[in-house]
Amino acid sequence: MIISTLMAAEGLAQLGCGIGAGIATIGAGMGIGKIGSSAMDAIARQPEAAGKVQTNMILTSAFVEGCALFAIAACAFLIK
Repeated sequence: MIISTLMAAEGLAQLGCGIGAGIATIGAGMGIGKIGSSAMDAIARQPEAAGKVQTNMILTSAFVEGCALFAIAACAFLIK
């Protein structure tokens, strides 16, 4: 009885880690999409500022990807 309860708890923990990694990935994709959309709007409104906007867009996208990578790594670490 105790063994089956522990196995069920471990299975639910693994399910939660998988769902957490999926949500982190979806959130990062949505965030980068929003960053790109806003950057294109800004460049369309002020083409002379394209270099600064593009630099900030790339930097912000890297930060979002870094956060997503940490979330996925934490989920993968908790599964083991």
